Amino acid sequence: MSIGGVTANTTSLLRVMNERAVFGEIFRMGRVSRPELAQATGLSKPTISVALADLERAKLVRAVGLRTGNAGRAALLYEIRPQAGWVLAIDVGRNYVRLALADLIGDIVARRDEPSRAETPHALLAQLTEIAAALLADAGLAAEDITLSVFGTPGIHDKETGALLLAPNLPGWELPGVVDRLAEVVAAPYVLENDVDLAAVGEGAYGLGQGVSHFVFVSIGTGIGMGVVIDGKLYRGSRGAAGEISYLPVGEGDPRVNPGRGMFESVASADGVVALARRLGLDSATAKDVFDAARAGDPLAARVLDAEIDHIAHALAGVTAVLDPELVVLGGGIGAQAGDLLAGRVAERLEALVALRPPRIEVSSIGQDAVLLGALAVGLAAARDYVFERTVTPG
Repeated sequence: MSIGGVTANTTSLLRVMNERAVFGEIFRMGRVSRPELAQATGLSKPTISVALADLERAKLVRAVGLRTGNAGRAALLYEIRPQAGWVLAIDVGRNYVRLALADLIGDIVARRDEPSRAETPHALLAQLTEIAAALLADAGLAAEDITLSVFGTPGIHDKETGALLLAPNLPGWELPGVVDRLAEVVAAPYVLENDVDLAAVGEGAYGLGQGVSHFVFVSIGTGIGMGVVIDGKLYRGSRGAAGEISYLPVGEGDPRVNPGRGMFESVASADGVVALARRLGLDSATAKDVFDAARAGDPLAARVLDAEIDHIAHALAGVTAVLDPELVVLGGGIGAQAGDLLAGRVAERLEALVALRPPRIEVSSIGQDAVLLGALAVGLAAARDYVFERTVTPG
């Protein structure tokens, strides 16, 4: 058998495969005993013991006490060693940036949220670098301690040019090579994911999407996007552009008038809500002002709310016809803050637009942390493999 062109001893290869299986189950199950690992992996108890000893020597797992209370001998418990790896999660938004540093079992050891300096790529990159350095200092870590960084940004990463496409809220990021400069933020491997895709992953891992095989996360705020989960897995599409519903032909006018934003986004995003409010004579500075006025019974704000509900329902009618999700989770600035005004009435409107029973519509349970938690979930899964590969190799 050959790995990377080098013939591996079969015994050592099997040993590594066993260690990987045990490591993966401990990662999945948390604190676990040898008998439980034997049952979960199908490996013999002696094989489990050898694998655990190797993983302990590699400082990937550790013994954490005994499980008592059952008949017979107390069982020694093992868990992933938290300090075996570190993940930096970064949510890059138009208005805010959020960064969190977590150990390998997902405990956040440092976090910062700041208003975004998104006017230029240079300013934003400098800000991210400053915050990352501060988090490392808070945790007493060096840049080389980071196993993986996961960035969540609007738009689609064009890997051929290094540009960020379909991200009008991040000016300058459409230029070739800009995305590649994310490597400057911290000296560690990094991955870049669409922010709404990560929000869907976060909702599936920590929120309302847990246990739901088919759902969509619809983010409505300064921009509009959708993360799609099919059969329990994130669906990206052939070019990573699945869920770019901002371009759905929903709303008034010619969809080509504002090609940078998309027709649906132009009318239903925060800017669209404020623009309609002002056309109706309502003096509102933000979308939040409009929805607060609607809660207070303002008739003009109620008209804006009615239009928003209609736009969202029509967009979801198309989504429902194509994807047939069980659940629609509303998030983003508008989706979360005005969800109490939107969810029930959008569901009623949607029922009149689709032939079959529509999906449940609920407001995200993890709110503004959805992207950050999704980045952590993606990072932790990848970091597990990273630390194993760099620590345990067939000899």
